[in-house]
Amino acid sequence: MKNSIKVLGAALLALSIYSCKDKNSFSINGELKNPGNVKKIYLLAADTNRITVVDSTNLSEDGKFTFKHASPYPNIYKMRVGGTVFDLIAENGQEITFKTDLTDNTHLYSISGSMESVKIQEFNQLSNGFMERSNKVSAAYQEAAQKLGHESDSLAARFIPQYKQIQDEYSTEVIKFIRNNEAQLAAFYAATTLDQNKYERQLIAYADDLGKDDFNGNPAVLAFKKAMAEAKPLSIGHIAPDFTIGSIDGKPIKLSDYNGKYVMLDFWASWCGPCVQEMPNVVKQYAAFKDKGLNILGISLDEDKAAWQGAVKRLNMTWPQASDLKKWEGPTEMTYRIMAIPSNFIIGPDGKIVAKNLTGPELEDFLKKTFSK
Repeated sequence: MKNSIKVLGAALLALSIYSCKDKNSFSINGELKNPGNVKKIYLLAADTNRITVVDSTNLSEDGKFTFKHASPYPNIYKMRVGGTVFDLIAENGQEITFKTDLTDNTHLYSISGSMESVKIQEFNQLSNGFMERSNKVSAAYQEAAQKLGHESDSLAARFIPQYKQIQDEYSTEVIKFIRNNEAQLAAFYAATTLDQNKYERQLIAYADDLGKDDFNGNPAVLAFKKAMAEAKPLSIGHIAPDFTIGSIDGKPIKLSDYNGKYVMLDFWASWCGPCVQEMPNVVKQYAAFKDKGLNILGISLDEDKAAWQGAVKRLNMTWPQASDLKKWEGPTEMTYRIMAIPSNFIIGPDGKIVAKNLTGPELEDFLKKTFSK
C-alpha cells in the first residue's frame, strides 16, 4: 500500500511540474563555452521577409543565458551569438536547451526541447555541405583564372557544369527533405531556399498541401501560400492567358494569333543588361529552330519607343516585336506577373505553358528535345 501511495505521489508531482510549464511562452536556456568577448545574445524572428530583433539578454559570468518569449504561432528564430547565427524553431510551451563552444569553427551545437530545431539543424548541416563543395569549385576557378591571367569562356565552360551539378544535387536533397518532413516548419524553411523559377511546380504542390491552419497562421507561411496561389495560373501545364498588344509597327498582336503553334514570349528591354547579354543566344536559337516550328514574340518593357526600335535593329532581333511602352505597369506585363527580366514563357500548340524562364544552354536543350520529336 505504501508503495502504491509513493508511485501515485510521484505521478502527481510529475503532473504538477508539467502543468507548471508556461504554455503562453517558450524559453531558451543556453550555455556557451569559451564565450570570449561575447556579452550579449540576441533573438531574432524570421516570420516575414525581414528579420527583426525581438529580444536580447546578457550572458552571465558562468556563460549561461535565458530567453523567455511569446509567439502566437510556431516560428523560425535566429540567435545571434557574437559573429555567429544559430537557427531554431520554437513555439509556446517549449523549454529549449542550447549549448555550444564558440572556439569550434564548425559551429556545432546541441539543442533539445524542440524537434523542429533538431530538424532545422539537420537541414543546415546538409546545406553547409553543399556550400563547401560550391566554394571549392569557386576557389579552383579563381586559381585557374589567376594562373591564366584572365577569365575566359573556355575556363568558365570547365567549371560551370561542376557548379550546376552541385546545385542540382542540392535541390534534389532539399526536395527529399521537404517530402520527409512535410508537416514541419523546417520543411518550409528548406522550401524557401529553392529556385522558384526552376522548381515552381514542386513549390506549388507543397503550398497546396499546406493546410489553412498549419503553423497557426505564421505570416511567412501565409505569404508563401498566397504567392504560390498567384503563381499557379501561370505555371507549367496551365493555359497561357490571351492578350492584345501593339506591335513595333503599330498593329495589334494577339497571343491567340499563335494558336496551334509553338511560341516563346520573350520579355526584355533595351536598358536591361542581362537581356542584352542573353539576346545573342536567343538569336542563335531562333535561327536554328524557326523552320522547325519555333515562333518568338518579343515583348519590350521599354518606355522610349526609339530606344526600343534601335535595340531591336542593333541586336538583330528578326522576330515580331511588341510593347505596351509602360515598363512594369503594362497590362501584358501585369497579366504575366513580370517582376524581373529577362523572362520568358514557351507556349505549346494547345495553348498551355510548357516551359518558363529558360536561358543559355537550358533553352537550347529544351528546344532540341521539343523539335526533335
